[in-house]
Amino acid sequence: MTPVWSPSPRTARLRRCGRHHGPVPSRIADFLDLVHQLPEVVRTDHARYHRLQVSGHTFGYLWEPTRTVGLKQELSEQLALVAERPEVFEVQFTAGAFGWVVVHLDGVERDELAELTFEAWRLTAAAGLVADRSDRLPV
Repeated sequence: MTPVWSPSPRTARLRRCGRHHGPVPSRIADFLDLVHQLPEVVRTDHARYHRLQVSGHTFGYLWEPTRTVGLKQELSEQLALVAERPEVFEVQFTAGAFGWVVVHLDGVERDELAELTFEAWRLTAAAGLVADRSDRLPV
């Protein structure tokens, strides 16, 4: 069964499922695998980071030396994540209605990282891509 995106709070859903007993750290390879499952993602490598784009717009960044990713989220989600787990999530910056969040990979499980990555992609991709993908999370 393919996981489906849910607009409910991520950590609450994980707790209800009984899987939030301390994270099994995600790896950089996990993040890249999740990203490559999403359609039309373009990765641009820079000296200190990698930029991820869809439909000509950036939805994420990867900093390998610090094992962190920056992901676009709704502003309310950015604030909720940082307030609940400041050791895992940091405010990166805000732009309009969006709040970018730094995610420490050591503090999130792959399924939570999949939800965050999908949401960043969904907020950025062209409407046709989002409709074609529907609510199917990367696994």
